[in-house]
Amino acid sequence: MKQQIVQFKQEVRNTIFMTEEDLEQFRIRFLGKKGILAVLFDEFKQSDPSVRKELGKELNELKQLAENSYSESKTLMVPVGVNAGKKIDTSLPGFPQPVGSRHPISILRNKIIEIFSRIGFTIAEGPEIEDDWHNFSALNFPPEHPARDMQDTFFIEKDESGNGNDIALRTHTSSVQIRLMEHGKAPFRVIMPGRVFRNEAVSARSNCFFHQVEGLYVDKNVSFADLKQTLFYFVLEMFGAGTEIRFRPSYFPFTEPSAELDITCSNCGGPGCNICKYSGWVEILGCGMIDPDVLKNCGIDPEEYSGFAFGMGIDRMALNKYKTGDIRLFFENDQRFLSQFNTVI
Repeated sequence: MKQQIVQFKQEVRNTIFMTEEDLEQFRIRFLGKKGILAVLFDEFKQSDPSVRKELGKELNELKQLAENSYSESKTLMVPVGVNAGKKIDTSLPGFPQPVGSRHPISILRNKIIEIFSRIGFTIAEGPEIEDDWHNFSALNFPPEHPARDMQDTFFIEKDESGNGNDIALRTHTSSVQIRLMEHGKAPFRVIMPGRVFRNEAVSARSNCFFHQVEGLYVDKNVSFADLKQTLFYFVLEMFGAGTEIRFRPSYFPFTEPSAELDITCSNCGGPGCNICKYSGWVEILGCGMIDPDVLKNCGIDPEEYSGFAFGMGIDRMALNKYKTGDIRLFFENDQRFLSQFNTVI
């Protein structure tokens, strides 16, 4: 009898109910008036008293197992509420669940990293809260320098004495370049993606926080031609062979000479729109040869080493890449907008 009970336990555990009919057949077989449990309890009464205690324990476990299996399956088979009384066919496929998507800024960030990784650039990151030295002074922004006015800063701790001990949210990821050169040894070939903050008016083209990728290449005999070819390669890989490129002279305190790189606006194709300020061109990055004083600030001999740096805004580049008319759409968490990027590569 004990062997029978063990076999019936295994049968209960292995039973799968596909329909309500299967469930009813199980109830009749095990729990009905003439079912297996009724028969076993009758046999139990005639068993030897010496083994009755052990058999009773096994038999009660079988009964509990069968009743639990039946009640739990019945609850799943006939749900409560609005579906009460409706038959559910558990053999049908389950209800599809919506698949999430990567954020378009993350997609573009990963694409930029992948492109530069092909030509030997590694990745570095740094803190979003920076001191004055790494965010300004080491990059040729002394306290009285008018170029500081170019970047409206979110200060956390403002040093009123003017000694350059301010703590602020970083205004660019160039601060990571300083940290890298201070504590590393040339040569460097690194990109530094990250979020930055500036106290700017929010509009279709700008936000008070955005995402940048800075690039740094320091080695012996690095020239402006190396910079141009690196950026030509990047733009063609990112935007395609038909993209037109132009360099414009510019000014940055930490590079000399400096330039800005524009590409043809893919949002309007050239005639002009609010994204390109009706010029047909969109600026995507600033660049230049690293100023020798910046190298000196980081303990690198400018007589032996030279290098270039560049910085691009991922958000504004996304406007051109995805032909989106408003940068604010990337940060409103509207699923109708974000779900469109499920298949973007």
